[in-house]
Amino acid sequence: MPVEIIGGLAGILCTISFLPQVIKMFRSKNTRDISLLMFVILSVGVFLWLVYGILRKDMPVVISNAAIFILALSIVLMKLRYK
Repeated sequence: MPVEIIGGLAGILCTISFLPQVIKMFRSKNTRDISLLMFVILSVGVFLWLVYGILRKDMPVVISNAAIFILALSIVLMKLRYK
């Protein structure tokens, strides 16, 4: 299995793992059990992975971390909005 396929599959699975949480929070407007600090730290880490992927020209890393960054940041914004 080529390395790019493994990286692509890992990126897809990690990205879609955020969707159930984002959808649930959006529908319920309930963010009480979500840690703001954890998602802020995660967002910064994912952003740095995105920058790393851009610098390395590694498309699976860039695409997956861009999508994860958007989803994690949306959780942070919902947490702040629905407090």
